Amino acid sequence: MLKSASVIKDSGIQFGTSGARGLVEQFTTNVCAAFTHAFISSIQSRFEFKQVAIAIDNRPSSSAMAQACAKAVEQLGLEVIYYGVIPTPALAYVSMQDNIPCIMVTGSHIPFDRNGLKFYRPDGEISKADEQAILSSEAEFKTITDLPLLTVSDKAASQYIERYTSLFDNKMLAGKRIGIYEHSSAGRDLYTPLFEALGAEVIALERSDEFVPIDTEAVSEADKQKAKVWSKEFNLDFIFSTDGDGDRPLVADENGDWLRGDILGLLCANAMDIEALAVPVSCNTAIESCERFNHVTRTKIGSPYVIAEFDELAKQYDSVAGFEANGGFLLGSDALVNGKEIKALPTRDAVLPALMLLAEAKENSIYELVNALPQRYTHSDRIQNFATEFSLNILKQAKENISQFLKKLNFDDINVECVDITDGLRITLVCGDIIHFRPSGNAPELRCYSESTSVEKAIYLVNHALENIQLINL
Repeated sequence: MLKSASVIKDSGIQFGTSGARGLVEQFTTNVCAAFTHAFISSIQSRFEFKQVAIAIDNRPSSSAMAQACAKAVEQLGLEVIYYGVIPTPALAYVSMQDNIPCIMVTGSHIPFDRNGLKFYRPDGEISKADEQAILSSEAEFKTITDLPLLTVSDKAASQYIERYTSLFDNKMLAGKRIGIYEHSSAGRDLYTPLFEALGAEVIALERSDEFVPIDTEAVSEADKQKAKVWSKEFNLDFIFSTDGDGDRPLVADENGDWLRGDILGLLCANAMDIEALAVPVSCNTAIESCERFNHVTRTKIGSPYVIAEFDELAKQYDSVAGFEANGGFLLGSDALVNGKEIKALPTRDAVLPALMLLAEAKENSIYELVNALPQRYTHSDRIQNFATEFSLNILKQAKENISQFLKKLNFDDINVECVDITDGLRITLVCGDIIHFRPSGNAPELRCYSESTSVEKAIYLVNHALENIQLINL
């Protein structure tokens, strides 16, 4: 018999900001089974269920990983419901409605040579405490020698589409030309029927048979140019896309300019009349300065931290939500849209903010809605294949002398107003500019976020910081 804790520890896989992530070769059949046994074992004393739902993204490795997880579920005498390739929020939503746990096999936006597992209790996304319970579980299981054939159910896909089409008139998007940048998104087969059901004319763009690691926080220059070209070529009113597992939106306005995720979240929350927000520390400060919300709490980066704040906010406010700089919108309470109830979905979702933006833009253009906000501009990028240990050592030294650190990065302005170490190192200068460093929780990457009074300055701050931090010798 194998013990889950030992198998997981030997694999070297850990939890990041959202789910367990690692190299594909680390997710062997027995490692996937170990995580599944540990997850089920950690929640069985708190929840009653006889079924476990599983879904996957379009990565080449995801199908076999799902089979291994399914076999582990069967070893426990539970029934597997397999939904095939669907967005993570679609799996989470149907599982919450059925009051059963679920496992999403996905590495989200990270490269195809990596993958991951996301776990949901019957009441929603697991917490950081749940993650530790999984890692320390001593669940025993037999070595898996054969993998089951899985039959796909379309229930989750249809319920996810119905969740949103039921809120709006079927002519809501009549006359709109919407481009769907499909690439390898897990939701690419759902988005066209969803937008068409609301009256839009949909143009499918660049479907890929190979996995494309779209990062909504660090949109490539190639994708920026693609959006502008598509917008003109097809006379588009809007472009919609997501990351790999369909929980982070990537949307472009009438000009083909991609919106930053936190700006999209801000506009969605405002359109829904949300009272209180929980957002990560990396989000745009326009959220507070626009003065459209009764309360805003800043958290560490990662959906579990945002979700953890919902219970506290719900004690004082009727409508609660959160969003991240990557765009994922989390609905922390039931809400009304057009007088119709939409159930809470406290996990990242890409579709809700896109539709609320389109609904709000019926009277004004998306460009005008964005420009009506306080003009604070953010940018982010990353250094890939940058050892996490090295990142942590640099930031540890930086915290000891911020001004000296900024000098090493060759910044002219080193007058610091305040420093925030909620997550990484976030430096606010007296001039109002913000530079924020943080090692990724999902991969060996160092991320840098910035905020300034112009797009050009925000881009400069990130590029200058990342270029020079690589020259620092410890």
